[in-house]
Amino acid sequence: PKQMKHVEERFGKDANKEVLLICIGITSGLGRLIFGRVADYIPGVNKVFLQVLSFLVIGLMSMMIPLCNIFGGLIAVCLLMGLFDGCFICIMAPIAFELVGSQDVSQAIGFLLGMMSVPMTVGPPIAGFLRDRLGSYNVAFYLAGIPPMIGGAMLCLIPFVESKRKKRELKSKTEMAQSMLEHKKDSKCPVEDTSVEKTPDPESVI
Repeated sequence: PKQMKHVEERFGKDANKEVLLICIGITSGLGRLIFGRVADYIPGVNKVFLQVLSFLVIGLMSMMIPLCNIFGGLIAVCLLMGLFDGCFICIMAPIAFELVGSQDVSQAIGFLLGMMSVPMTVGPPIAGFLRDRLGSYNVAFYLAGIPPMIGGAMLCLIPFVESKRKKRELKSKTEMAQSMLEHKKDSKCPVEDTSVEKTPDPESVI
């Protein structure tokens, strides 16, 4: 809603603001198709870094909305924002599956959607409050671009945390395997069974 109000204030009520929503919707669908194929079929592509890129671009484009003085520039910003919004949506579930596994993936996705609902619910009233106080939506757009960029920076830490966790798991498995091998070696040591009485040799009796 604040985008539409911003367009009316910046370019007048006669501006074709519905075009912006159409651009975001079309490029969001294209982004899901393109980045889904890129993440699945191009070897060596890290899904986490694609998600980081989408967060950074979405945050940067949000900050650039107040800087667009021509309607064409605003359309270009919305096209890029929709494209990487599609990237964010289509990669969210595979990343959650890779990080938490198949058993906890539903809880992880639910937690992500719940966290996403907080700024979507609180954001419009805050933007309206800032508009009433400051006279424009510029500060609201600048502030809206900060959380995605912070989230992208925090996502950069996930590969390093995961590599350390895998190293710890591998180390614990090797130590467990070594202890089992040592236990098997100890169990194979010959032990003389004294419970069975030896029968004398017949020839020695004769």
